[in-house]
Amino acid sequence: MISQVIFLFISGAEIGFVLFIVLLVFGADKVPEIARGMGKAMRQIKDATNDIKSEITKGAEKQGIDIDITKDVQKQIDQVKDDVDEVTGPIKRKF
Repeated sequence: MISQVIFLFISGAEIGFVLFIVLLVFGADKVPEIARGMGKAMRQIKDATNDIKSEITKGAEKQGIDIDITKDVQKQIDQVKDDVDEVTGPIKRKF
């Protein structure tokens, strides 16, 4: 098994080079501030996305729309498993 992490098709050397350029452009003092700011922005985006998802879910529930497709899919998967077990049951018993 190959244990490589692919991060946006960028190798470790390329990431290091980009970080080196960022360090040269902004300086060592500003890099932690920039990282903190990016972290806060990413957190705000994640929170906004979660808020939108919850609003959509609440709106769908108020209108009686079933948005949980996974239950239906799981029921169908279980039905197929049962059908396969019915067919393969006698075969398994013979062996």
